[in-house]
Amino acid sequence: MNGIDLLSIREQFNQNHILLCFNGPISRSLIEEIGKALRNYLQADNAQPGAAMDVFGVYIELTQNIRHYASRLNYNEQEGSATVVVARDEAGHYNVMAGNLVEMADGERICQRIDELATMDKQGLKAAYKTQLRAPRDADGVSGAGLGLLDVARKSAAPMTARLVRISEQRGFLSILAVV
Repeated sequence: MNGIDLLSIREQFNQNHILLCFNGPISRSLIEEIGKALRNYLQADNAQPGAAMDVFGVYIELTQNIRHYASRLNYNEQEGSATVVVARDEAGHYNVMAGNLVEMADGERICQRIDELATMDKQGLKAAYKTQLRAPRDADGVSGAGLGLLDVARKSAAPMTARLVRISEQRGFLSILAVV
């Protein structure tokens, strides 16, 4: 712990206009508490009410996806950890970033889906959302990269991006960025 330069981390946070950062195991109650803190930060930052709701909604969707994924795969506390950052860019947009450990095949599938969504305009995203909303749910199917991801894409001011970094033969770290 002595090797951590906290001042350097603080300066990087300030330079990148980071409002909120979390790294570690994530539970339902922790998602709620961080969500409350996020609402307070947005209010203090004088965010427009619509933008604040969208940022909050994106944060909730991404963090709940991480929690559900880790639970479904029976990841232990360390494997199920999340990294979440909310920052404000120079243009006044909020960058909501979330990352977690994933199986490589799952990460590749989600990256491919995000790439597909990035090619759609607002009308295309709306149509895809309505189609997905009406589609019957497959009780045995694996959820993820569906309606919630479409909702995040619709709330985003720029196309979402995803990055998958291989950690081992079977696993990688998936990072998703939504700009609101």
